[in-house]
Amino acid sequence: MWQRLIRFVKHRWQNDNAAQQAIPPAVLNKLATAIANSESGHSGEIRIYIEAALPTSYLWQDCPIEQIIRQRALSMFGKLGVWDTEHNNGVLIYLLLVEKRLEIVADRGLNDRVPAGIWSELASSMCETFKMGNYEAGLNLAVQEVSCLLQQHFAMSPHQINLNELPNEPVLG
Repeated sequence: MWQRLIRFVKHRWQNDNAAQQAIPPAVLNKLATAIANSESGHSGEIRIYIEAALPTSYLWQDCPIEQIIRQRALSMFGKLGVWDTEHNNGVLIYLLLVEKRLEIVADRGLNDRVPAGIWSELASSMCETFKMGNYEAGLNLAVQEVSCLLQQHFAMSPHQINLNELPNEPVLG
């Protein structure tokens, strides 16, 4: 009970503009450009969703915060339509600012080709960058790492053109 109460206060205490303050428009533009550049070399689609704090409905759940964050990332994966790509190779990079935690959700086309646990390893390695408040560097690294995996498994030949199926601009929640 106390854990849920502390979690609730921590997330509700978060400023409504925290995402905009942590990730200014210039950084959003750079990330969109990085995604566009990445997608020119593979058929995958990358989306970024940045959220200051969890919605209240998630805060009272009686389970570890890691499970709650994963659940929220899966929900946003669906809401943003990342699952709806021709080759089932969309990837969501989800950042929860108040927890300084990253979650990566990949659609089955890519997830079936990547060793189990790779997504959590990538996310964990970037958490140190987020703990220092360097969100731009951490998100750029996430885009690079995801791009490498997409390039490895869904590379496009030089004459192919990627039909940008999803917007490249990160979403602030």
